[in-house]
Parts: sequence; structure tokens; C-alpha cells
Amino acid sequence: MLEARGVRKTYGGVVALAGADLTVRAGSVHALLGENGAGKSTLVKAIAGAVEPDAGSLTLDGVDVSFSSTAEAVRHGVAVVSQELNVFPDLDVIGNLYPMREPKRGPFVDRGAMWARAAPVLADLGLSVGPRDLVDGLSLAERQLIEIAKALLTDPRVLILDEPTSALGQASTENLLNILRVLRDRQVGVVFVSHILEDVMALCDEVTVLRDGEVVMSERPMSELTVQVIVDAMLGERRELTETATLDAEVSEAVDQLGGSLELREVSVDGRLNTMNLTVPPGEIVGLAGVAGAGHHTVMELVCGLSRPSSGTVTLPSGRPVPRSLRGAIRAGVALVSGDRRRLGLMLDKPIWENIAQIRAVGLAASGPFIRSSELREHATSLATRLRIRARSVDQDAGSLSGGNQQKVVFAKWLDASPSVVCLDDPTRGVDVGAKAEMHALIRSTASAGVPVLLCSTDIDELATLCDRVVVIHQGTATTTLSGPALSTHTILESMNTGATA
Repeated sequence: MLEARGVRKTYGGVVALAGADLTVRAGSVHALLGENGAGKSTLVKAIAGAVEPDAGSLTLDGVDVSFSSTAEAVRHGVAVVSQELNVFPDLDVIGNLYPMREPKRGPFVDRGAMWARAAPVLADLGLSVGPRDLVDGLSLAERQLIEIAKALLTDPRVLILDEPTSALGQASTENLLNILRVLRDRQVGVVFVSHILEDVMALCDEVTVLRDGEVVMSERPMSELTVQVIVDAMLGERRELTETATLDAEVSEAVDQLGGSLELREVSVDGRLNTMNLTVPPGEIVGLAGVAGAGHHTVMELVCGLSRPSSGTVTLPSGRPVPRSLRGAIRAGVALVSGDRRRLGLMLDKPIWENIAQIRAVGLAASGPFIRSSELREHATSLATRLRIRARSVDQDAGSLSGGNQQKVVFAKWLDASPSVVCLDDPTRGVDVGAKAEMHALIRSTASAGVPVLLCSTDIDELATLCDRVVVIHQGTATTTLSGPALSTHTILESMNTGATA
């Protein structure tokens, strides 16, 4: 159905794609895999008309095609859901689902017809929103589903999904995978880009793997593969490095070891959280788990100054209460590492060094009243090397990095600020297995330096393997705390969905 041959793309002398091939067959789901920076997103953008390749060809049903924009690709039946969401936060749900292609009744936009067609798609995805709800008020997972629904409403012949489940919970992921199976039965060709290999193994028919811009595994049937074989193909010689990444000693020593605990005492938030008690001592990683809206994110918002308790107290390791704003919390030593890089984590149009220096030099004035860009750039270069950020230099714009390397910049920014509390909200969203292992090592090193760490994650395996204990919140109430042998993916999921106690 769709064939890309010899696709090549360079950026300023850096080869992003070195002659990549991909074949998408009607009625199949094709996994496109690789580490962050391997070239997957570049290949997707070249196919969908978002970037112009330097070389290569594209055919659709045997006919040569070349798309000058994603809109032109959609008109030919090729739709893409990119990893970095392209929603319009100031528009309502309907406005985001039909950008520039609203059906009309005479001279007027027919919003009734638009919603009649969109409502079943949203219901299938498990998304409960109204047509006039502003997208700015939706969660990251809900915005992800809006982006997916927008693509599905074009009735694509080829659907390309770049990390579509990275922000989704278990139920939403299952809904999406079921929809993709239906599309496969309808002879739609699907390209599935994901770092969640469990989803890949459950859904996909064949696999192509990129590494350093080149195809290292081409169109292999899934029936011939195991997770181990796929991971080995993705990482190559880096396989042995992923379990040994540690935080450099200088960065660890810079962490402010206050020795106190983060404490929530009898904390309630009207309609969201009921009488929460939690102590996170220095060096412990505590997970917060729950289905969407359960209240676990409210706990993190309280610690970061984004929400205020109706009653009770939230006390930082310094013994002082959390300030009533995110800016105040940052100055008090709270770090918020978000997986929503585009919205909360990075200045995408600014160089890496400015992003890394953002909190320490600007927000905290830790470099003194006179900011010297040469010193900040040198310091950022050192951090980028230690965290293995793959870039030409720290002068490269953060927006040009792969998703995993962008997330490492977010980590570097906060670790450089010597936090006394670290809050992690889906910190490894859209990150490959190698980068994820490195980030987990950084998180453990940060905790071992004497910092209380809170973790919310849609990746249940991440909660089970990274945390010392996990507090499960069900309908606003902390129902159980899991640790030791009781802490597993199965027990977390069961408690999240049923409210069962340990």
C-alpha cells in the first residue's frame, strides 16, 4: 500500500536518516521501533509531509506521491498522530477535531453534524468530554486522545501513530489497541511507533527497527521475534550501558541534603482528596497510583504549590509549609519533572544550555546577580555529557532533539537546581528502553543523595520496579500502601481499579 524507499534527511550536517525503507501493507499493523534519536519521528514526518527529505521516494498503491504538507497527506488518506501533540489549547474540543475542514450547512459551520460524527469515536476511545470544553483544561492523556480522534475522523487508509499510548492509562490504552485491531480488519495500514514493547507484542504484525538513522531490522514478522531480540536490535553495542548509568558525583554532591521528610498531615481537597497522610523520608521513592481523576495527581499538585489544601498541612523537608504557587515552591526547593515536555518542561525554541540554566541561574539566581552565558554554557556542556544527552552542542535548540534527549534536558535543568524534593510526573513518557534505564538510574541516584522523591506514572511497571513503596488512591482516598513482595504490577492495577486494600 505505502512504500518509502531510501529516505535520507540531514540537519546541519547531522544525519537523521541514512536511506531508510519502510513498507506498510493494507490490513497490517507495522511496528517502527528504535531508540530516541534513531530516526523514527523523522521518517514519520517525511512520509506525512511535515518535513522534506533530502532524498528518497514514496509510493501509495504503486503511484509516486510527494506530500508538501500534512494536510495534503490527509487528503490522500495518510494521517499521522505525532508524539508532540498539535492541539490548539484555546479552542474547544470540536474546533480541535475538525481543523480547517469543518462540514457546513450552507454558509454556516454545522457543529451538530460534527459532534454527531465525533461522539461515537470519542466514546470508543473512552473519552468523556463535551463539544464546548476547552482543550486547555484537559489533562495530557485527554489531549492525547483528542489528537488520536482527530486522525480517526479523517477515515485514513494509512494511520501513523507516534507514541500514541505514552500518556494513556491502562483502560485508554486497551480501548485504542482494540480500535487499531478493528482498523486492521478494515484493511487500513497502521504504523505503530512505541517504546512500550508490551503493546507492540500484543498488537503488531511485523517490525522494522532503526538505529542511528539506518534500518537494522526490516519487516520481520512478529511471530519470529521476542522482546529480547527487539531490544538487542534497538540498542546494539549500547546494550550493556543501560543498567549502569549513574549520576555524576559532582551533581550528587550538589544536591541539598536537608535530612528532613516531606509530610502531608490530614490533608483534604474538597471533592478531590480525603484526609491524606503521607511521609516521604530522605532517600525514598514513593509512587502515587490511581486511575484518571482518582486524586493521586492532586497530591503532587499540593507539593508543587499548584493546589491548596482545604484542610491539613503539607510540610517540606525544611520544616516549612509549601508556598502557595509553583514559583514559590521552586524557590523552596521543589522540582517538578513533567513528561509533558512541550507544555511544562522545555523552551523548545531555546538552546539546550538556556534550558538547563533556566531554574538555577534565572529562577533561583544561584549563579549570582550577574549571569555569564559562557559559564552557563560550559556548565550545561558538562551536565549534558554526564547525562548522555545526544546533541551536536548545547547551542542546539531543545526542540530539535529527540523525545528522550529532550527529557534528559528536563532532568538536567532540575538536578542542577539542587532540589530538596523531586516530583516526577510521567518522567519517562515516550522514552526508549535505553534512555529509560538511564533515567531510572538518575532517579535512584538523586534519592540516594538524600532527597524525597514522589512519582506518578501511567507506566505501571515503572511504579512497580522503581519505587520503594506505592500508595494507591481510589476515589480520593488512599486505600492501600504496597511494598516489598506485595508491590507488583498486578497488585497495583487491582488496587487502582477496585480500591482493594493490601
